[in-house]
This record gives sequence, structure tokens and C-alpha cells, in this order.
Amino acid sequence: MDDDDVSARKGSFRKFLEHLSGAGKAIGVLTSGGDAQGMNAAVRAVVRMGIYVGAKVYFIYEGYQGMVDGGSNIVEANWESVSSILQVGGTIIGSARCKAFRTREGRLKAAGNLVQRGITNLCVIGGDGSLTGANIFRKEWSGLLKELAENGDIDGEEVQKHAYLNVVGMVGSIDNDFCGTDMTIGTDSALHRIIEVVDAIMTTAQSHQRTFVLEVMGRHCGYLALVSALACGADWVFLPESPPEEGWQENMCIKLSENRARKKRLNIIIVAEGAIDTQNKPITSEQIKELVVTQLGYDTRVTILGHVQRGGTPSAFDRILASRMGVEAVVALLQATPETPACVVSLSGNQAVRLPLVECVHMTQDVQKAMDERRFKDAVRLRGRSFESNLNTYKRLAIKMPDDQIPKSNCNVAVINVGAPAAGMNAAVRSAVRVGISEGHKMFAIYDGFEGFAKGQIKEIGWADVGGWTGQGGSILGTKRTLPGKSLEAIAEQMRTHSINALLIIGGFEAFEGSVLLAQARDSHQEFCVPICIVPATISNNVPGSDISMGSDTGLNVLVETCDRIKQSASGTKRRVFIIETMGGYCGYLANMGALAAGADAAYIFEEPFDIRDLQANVEHLTEKMKTTIQRGLVLRNESCSEHYTTDFIYHLYSEEGKGVFDCRKNVLGHMQQGGAPSPFDRNFGTKISARAMQWLSTKLKEAQGKGKRFVTDDSICVLGISKRNLLFQPVAQLKKETDFEHRIPKEQWWLKLRPLMKILAKYKASYEVSDPGQLEHVHHRGHEEPAAI
Repeated sequence: MDDDDVSARKGSFRKFLEHLSGAGKAIGVLTSGGDAQGMNAAVRAVVRMGIYVGAKVYFIYEGYQGMVDGGSNIVEANWESVSSILQVGGTIIGSARCKAFRTREGRLKAAGNLVQRGITNLCVIGGDGSLTGANIFRKEWSGLLKELAENGDIDGEEVQKHAYLNVVGMVGSIDNDFCGTDMTIGTDSALHRIIEVVDAIMTTAQSHQRTFVLEVMGRHCGYLALVSALACGADWVFLPESPPEEGWQENMCIKLSENRARKKRLNIIIVAEGAIDTQNKPITSEQIKELVVTQLGYDTRVTILGHVQRGGTPSAFDRILASRMGVEAVVALLQATPETPACVVSLSGNQAVRLPLVECVHMTQDVQKAMDERRFKDAVRLRGRSFESNLNTYKRLAIKMPDDQIPKSNCNVAVINVGAPAAGMNAAVRSAVRVGISEGHKMFAIYDGFEGFAKGQIKEIGWADVGGWTGQGGSILGTKRTLPGKSLEAIAEQMRTHSINALLIIGGFEAFEGSVLLAQARDSHQEFCVPICIVPATISNNVPGSDISMGSDTGLNVLVETCDRIKQSASGTKRRVFIIETMGGYCGYLANMGALAAGADAAYIFEEPFDIRDLQANVEHLTEKMKTTIQRGLVLRNESCSEHYTTDFIYHLYSEEGKGVFDCRKNVLGHMQQGGAPSPFDRNFGTKISARAMQWLSTKLKEAQGKGKRFVTDDSICVLGISKRNLLFQPVAQLKKETDFEHRIPKEQWWLKLRPLMKILAKYKASYEVSDPGQLEHVHHRGHEEPAAI
């Protein structure tokens, strides 16, 4: 990096501080309503970002109750107050339902307590009830201050000084029931708990040929039930927003018995706790059990998960989401003016956005109203693009239409896994095969990547062949890193032999590189003139054309779980620094995002060159840290971040420089990050993105039907991936220009914008790209492109 770059960055940092000075401002942070994993990560981000920009930050204990009671419930927080809480479930500042705050008298007390401490900025982490309460409070603020002055509790000067209240919300709820955000804090962690149970149940159920009815939370929202059904390939799912049609009892029993007849040894039925029929009458798990036992005589068990779903440590996704939202919430508070309406920090695709709180709350209430009025199609639509897409995909994959009802396309479509194994690949293959069959295609599986393709390791694969694949780690089809370069002739021959009309490639950078070679070979081999779609699957997250690759979430969770354990061991032995090496090739995604999710002190990555002075600065930073109550350190290093500053070198340097202050340990995670069962995110993402890829291939084939068309244009070989907030098909020819082939990474990577976040939360100075002042979007605003599959 040259000196101009460095001075530009420093200039950017100065602008950042001028623009966002919190000097003289006070922020209150509270968690309210039901707790959710990740709330602590949000609290930590608010406190540290607030202190970073010079504001005072106060904990408000026990939600609104603490605000009303005041006293020791409102306490100034410091940097160390939020240390070691990232991995803790629940909320360290407590949560409570508060009747007093619903009255004007209660809100008057709360206003007095806030003014006493100069708090005029409120960050509320909770559900729609908590956020509605905050908005009412904000609207009444000037009237409450006037009343306090009339009562002699505050003077006129204080009324002027604290004239308006800013409110920013973050949604913490495991139900994902808030309109305007694709994911709420806690949802992903709750799915982790559910899927852990489902995976455990499936092994025992298969041993005894059992049927399990699993009841999950979601009083008015079926998101958890729907996504867990998608993620485990459940036979049937009951949701409040989409009740089963009349006569569902008979249909369900037929479906269960058909599955048993196909040699499926277990049945899984998932029920949302608020499930209803079309007449708005509850459908209970006991009712379903009775029905299965009476009608089919199957050995049936009910498991009610209850509050287990709210417990446990937050997932990597929730920690990163909460940290991003917490920082964005502080930025929004400091940019607010008296005219700025209360807003909610939300996630749209892969971007943090701000939405008017009132609009989000109204839309959330509209869903319930539609359900009460039995307008169930409207309820599903109002839940948002993510919910609707999940429901359509589930219906498509769960129920096979009779063969005589599927119009045959006379097309053969092949699926192949290429590169290193990545969690979610099997879910993606299952989804592709089933969608392909439902589109009328004959589906073929190619074993052992391009190597197997050249050798003719290809066979037809049916609907039942992919049953139970969603929860399997690795790649059942087998995968190799070999590129097709030397075998193009043999592969073309196999495509001709099996009359392959379209190809779906699921894999990492080798899949992308392989598709580039196939595109180049179209002139000499007309067999490659077919539609080809690449779905990115690699823990490294380095495939051009997608912000997120299948498998990277699972890899990140393995990394974060390991860091948690290591930090725990370090808390017993004071003054210790751990250096951990992650996978990822030249791509620093795992190291950087892992550092953000685990609360690391530094992360060394290839994309941001570093030298001995940076290493020295990090050692000094850790030396200062050891003088505080936080006497441990965590440093992540991407495996290829530097040729010379190896993990051993950094370990020896830290050990030498830290002598007498701290000692060091090192850990190389290696292939642990590639193994294990896929996370709920990767199962769901793999399932949906692969289904979408198959639909695209089908559309291309239909366009060419009867025309004998050869596909030679760039837009017939595409990568399907998430780009910001949309799901896009991007031609490989275009992405080639945006790729650094030597280092196997895209030239521009979105997550580098989050790198300053990690540094700020670890107490380093860093420039952070701030949203436009007061930039609010509207809930209904959507891009023209296809929505992202989060």
C-alpha cells in the first residue's frame, strides 16, 4: 500500500469522526420482551461503537421496567463491561415485560430517569411490542418533559437541552416474525438448536421405523417450522400462515404411507406451536400423533422443543448480524435530527438498511390481521420474499407428483460436484434432482468431479435416491479438484453418449475455473453448447459472482466454536494469547468474519498487506490489554496471508515480544472446518439456490425446444449467487474480468467493508464507511432483480 493510500485512509478516518462525533451525547441501550441469542453481541457493539465515537453509553437493566424504576437499573457502561459476552446466550442486561411503561405515568417516570442522566438516544433491542412502545415514548417525549418541568422535577434549561429523543430499534426475536428484515437476531441460532435435535431424532427414528412429530416455537409465525422442515426434508409441515387444505388428514396419511412404501424408515412432521386449520382452529402435535396412530398404526412420538430453542450460544451468523446492526444503530442515532422518524436497522439480502419503525410495525400487524380474517395468501405475501420463497421451495421438494401428471421435457440434465467438499452440497444435489424431475427432465448424477465425468461415472438418479441427503456433510457424489482442461475430449464424448442437454456444477473456485474452460471449448466441442449454471459451494467463500458460498457458514461456525473453547481455556490461565490459523487459501473471509464473530484482537489476511510494524503494533495493543481485567488475546491468521509471516513466525515473534507480559499458544484448525453436518443456513441456502438454478436451466431448455438451438452466447454459462440484496445470474465471461486467477479470489470483496468493524470492536482506530445521513428506505421498496435467498 503506498503513502497516498495511507494518508487517504487517515483522512477518511478524520472525516468519519467529524461526521459522527458522539461527544456530549448519551445513549441508553436496553433489551426487552423475549430474549434471543445474539442480543449480547448487539449490546456489545452498541456500547463499544458508542464509546469509540466519544458518547457515554448506559445499560438499562430489565428492559422498560428498569427505565421506569431508575436508580441502579441505569448504569454507565465501559469497554470492559461487555467483554466475554459475545458467546453468551440470552441478555446480560436482563429483559422483563413491563405493565407500568404502558401507562403515561410509567413513561413519565422513565423520561425523568433518562433526563437525569442526559440520555436522549435510545437503542431498543426487542420485538414489535417493545419497538412500538419506544415509538410512543418518542412521540410523547416533549409533552413528558413539559409535565416534568411543571411538576418541578426538572428545570426549563433541561427541557431545552434534552428537547427530543432519538430511537433506533434492532429486532431480537427467534421467531423471525418482524416485517422489513430478512432475518431477526436469534433466528439462526434457534434453527441450530432445532436442527441439532432433528439430526439426533432421525438416527433413533430410523432404528425403530418411527414417526416423530416435532413442535417448534413460533406462536404467530411459521418461519422456524418452515425452514427447519426445508433443512431436514420433513414429510409434512404445519404453519399458521398457510394452513393445510380441507381433507389434509387423509392427504397426510397417504403421503406418510407412500414414503414408507419407498423404504423410508422414518417420518418427520414439523408443527409450529401456533398452527391452525383454515377455520382458525388450532392443530396440535397431540392431535397429529393420534391421527397417525389411529389411521396408520405407526409407532409415533411427540417432541416439544420449547425454550431450548431460545437457549445456548449464538451462531456465527447471529453474532455478525447483531454486531453489524449494533454499529449501524449507533451511526443512525448520531445522524438523527429532530425530524428523523424512529427507525429499525434491518437486513435486506446481505445489506444493512434502515426502515421506518412505524411502517414495519404496521406491516407486521397486517400479517396477523390477514390470518384472523383467513386471508392466508395475503399473510404469506406480507411475511416477505424470503418466507414465500421458502414455502414454494418446500412444497416443490416434499411432494412428488405422479409420473403420468408430469409433462416430459425429453431433456437430460446432469449434476456434478467440483472442488473441495463443502457442507450443503448434498442438500443442493437433492434439491436439483427433485426440481429437475418435477420439471419433467431425466436427472443424471456425475461422480468424482470432472475426473469421474471423463471416465463415464454417470448414472441416472431418481426422487427417492436423494432422500435424507440434506443433513449429510461432505459430498455423497464425491468431488475432485481436477480441472477439465486435459479431459475435454473425453467429457464431450460422455455428454454425447448420455445426451446431456444442460449441466449444473456445484462447487468452489475449480467449478468456476472449469466452467471458463468449458466456455472456451465451445468452438471445438459443440457438446458444451448447452446451458451451464454454477452454484458456489466452498468454505473459502472465494467464488466470483456471489457474496456468500454454500459451506462458508458451516466453516465459520466450526471456527467460532473452537475460538470460544480456546477463549474459555484462556480465562482460566491469565495473560495468554492464542494464534489460530484458518483455511481459505488467499481469501481472508473466514479469518476476518471469524474474528468479528469471536471477538478477536486481530486478523491477518492476504487482502490487507501487513508488515513488521503492524505486528509490533498488535503486540503493544495486547500488552496494554493485559493491564486491564481482560487478560487474554485471540489472533486469527489466514493460511496464505503472507509467504514470510507464517503462523510459526508470528507465534515466535509474539512469544519473544510478550515475554514477561503474556505467553502464547498456537492452533492450526485445518480440515476440521470442512467437515461436520451442514449448518441450517447452508442446508436452506443450498436447497433454495439449487432449486432456482434448476428453474433457470429449465427456462433455457424450454426456450430452445423444437428449435434445435445451440447455446453459444455468454448468458448461457452463468454463476448464480447473492449480490448485495439480490439473487443474480451473472455470465462467467463477465466475471472472468473481475477475477484474480493467480490468487483465486474476486478482485473486489464485499466483506472487506466489514473489516473496520472488527477493528473498532477490538479497540483499534479504523475508518468506517458511513451510510448517508438519515437515509431511510421504505418497507415496500424492492429492487427489480430477484430477491436474495437468505
